[in-house]
Amino acid sequence: MPDSGGSRAQREHIPTSGTGPGSDSAPLTPHRDAGALSVDPGAPQVTAPAGLPAAGGLTAPAVKAARRTGFLVTMVLGGLTALPPLSMDMYLPALPAVTDSLAAPAATIQLTLTACLAGMALGQLVVGPMSDRWGRRRPLLLGMVVYVIATAICALAPSAELLIGFRLLQGLAGAAGIVIARAVVRDLYDGVEMARFFSTLMLISGVAPIIAPLIGGQVMRFTDWRGIFVVLTGVGIVLTLVVWKWLHETLPPGSRHTGGVGEALRTMRGLLADRVFAGYMITGGLAFAVLFAYISASPFVVQEIYGASPQTFSLLFGLNSIGLIAVGQINGKLLVGRISLDKVLGFGLAVIVLAAVALLLMTTGVFGEVGLVPIAAGLFVLMSAMGVAMPNTNAQALMRTKHAAGSASALLGTSSFLIGAIASPLVGIAGEDTAVPMAVVQVVCAVAAVGCFLGLCRPWQRAGREAGGL
Repeated sequence: MPDSGGSRAQREHIPTSGTGPGSDSAPLTPHRDAGALSVDPGAPQVTAPAGLPAAGGLTAPAVKAARRTGFLVTMVLGGLTALPPLSMDMYLPALPAVTDSLAAPAATIQLTLTACLAGMALGQLVVGPMSDRWGRRRPLLLGMVVYVIATAICALAPSAELLIGFRLLQGLAGAAGIVIARAVVRDLYDGVEMARFFSTLMLISGVAPIIAPLIGGQVMRFTDWRGIFVVLTGVGIVLTLVVWKWLHETLPPGSRHTGGVGEALRTMRGLLADRVFAGYMITGGLAFAVLFAYISASPFVVQEIYGASPQTFSLLFGLNSIGLIAVGQINGKLLVGRISLDKVLGFGLAVIVLAAVALLLMTTGVFGEVGLVPIAAGLFVLMSAMGVAMPNTNAQALMRTKHAAGSASALLGTSSFLIGAIASPLVGIAGEDTAVPMAVVQVVCAVAAVGCFLGLCRPWQRAGREAGGL
């Protein structure tokens, strides 16, 4: 297991000497740092991670360059992880218009959402191993180009069937941004620095679901639903150019896998056989299912059962997203590095369980007739706790997978989407007159997440041996 005392670059920039394995009599020459976008030996290199003070022989311009580079990689990776939520949520206000325009049943048009979501889940399984074999840059650029083409065709689609097909392709290609962004973070960071970076990414990507429906609604004021795909095409082109210009390769040739499909499958099988990795993967997927249950049920629960207006629902949805983002920043800026990752993760999971149980008790009438305010408060606490659960499960899982970050990232993303997709339909299983199914799904998934964390990850067994142990 890697050390969690800081970024990999911080350790690699410490000159070492000796005769043991991996050391020479001369100082080691680093090949990458935490703020760097490139490991190309010919590219300009900075000799300290972003944010380090100008000490140890570093010049002030070098420190400024490191900070600029660190900010740039954050924005690029944040944009890549925000693109899929934008692709899903900007389109939501246009669903009725698409139904009328293409003269298709509403159920058929709903398949355009399902196709995009399925593409994002399956695409990660393809792109992740590709990035371990050919590096991060080429698969990412290929995925972005295909995304742009597929999105442009969606804007021109003459039929619902063609729209569904190219939404599937759009999701498959857009998955490249999700999986490779996580793999790049693993290439550049270790330990607590990786957890901090994931929290920062959550700040950027977490804004996307808040503003995407608003953007989609504003676009619909000036054009029809096809204009939304035109905007997404433009966003894809800009991101493709940014990646081509500024995001250089982060996986050196010596660290790449050379085998084909067989080796990729063996790598994934090996990752799944790692009990601790599988534990964090399933824990994160179950926590994500709690989030999916909220997203699927909250419009109906808040508006239909508790009588809130669409504007009130939008406000509550935004507040809950802000809570998730704010706690994610507290996790990255204040908790990580001071408290072990497993302790923070365990606390977050415990809060999710308590909030889910409180929602279940309120929706089943244990406390009598409750109004919107207590329900909204429970949902806010539950959503906010996701800000420590999701980044820390990703960080802890990826810390075990230096040799196959792309494949590991693919498994993490795909499992979250699939578990969430299975849980989401269950929230409406009892009809439209009760919020109990939502609360039941959340309690079951939250308790199961705690069970996986304790039963598979067993953090107490790694105390004193691994970074982030209890």
